[in-house]
Amino acid sequence: MMKDVQLRKTGVTGEKLFNKAQDWVFDEVLSNYIFLPQILDYVECFTGPNIRAMHTMLINKPPDPGFATSRHPLHQDLHYFPFRPADRIVCAWTAMERIFVDNGCLFVIPGSHKGPLLQHEYPNWENGVNKMYHGIRGCDDAPVVNLIMDKGDTVFFHPLLIHGSGMNRTQGYRKAISCHFSADEVEFIDVRGTSQESIAKEVEEISKRRGMALNFQDIWRFRSRLVRGMEQRL
Repeated sequence: MMKDVQLRKTGVTGEKLFNKAQDWVFDEVLSNYIFLPQILDYVECFTGPNIRAMHTMLINKPPDPGFATSRHPLHQDLHYFPFRPADRIVCAWTAMERIFVDNGCLFVIPGSHKGPLLQHEYPNWENGVNKMYHGIRGCDDAPVVNLIMDKGDTVFFHPLLIHGSGMNRTQGYRKAISCHFSADEVEFIDVRGTSQESIAKEVEEISKRRGMALNFQDIWRFRSRLVRGMEQRL
């Protein structure tokens, strides 16, 4: 469970405080999403027939507390992943209600998935930034396309696509459910000495505080689940 950096200071609880629930691949109810044939039939076009659910999120963007902390900086999801190739990874992101500019829709830089993985770091925002919300410096003024979505709409995108989301200026909650899928055949890589080393250390430290002293690669193995096809890796 992830909390808004500013809302956690106000004493609010429940839906008003939490902005993400992650890693529910074995949850009895939420895991139904990662087995939907309506999702997997499209995912298979990118991953091939042996599909693994790697990263699951239930996203709740609460009304912004006035500090612009509900926004998400422009980033590439591959920054968080120690497995390759990128072309065998895809995100399915489904709107659970109407999502538009005022409640913080996704925005993307078209064609950016054809470029390399860029350096990420925490943005220098005046009122702080949420945990794990790393971003790419220097592309804030790049032209973006807003993804306006109705309830039930799903967008599929490449892990190198540069994207982010705006702040929620409404009094409602912007909810979505998503999963990053990969081919079961992907290979795990050592990210030491790369631009991903900082996120790896951050994730490993959180895992250690929770009683699981695992390395970055094993954390991702632990949080994943085969959802179609056959196991290809030992």
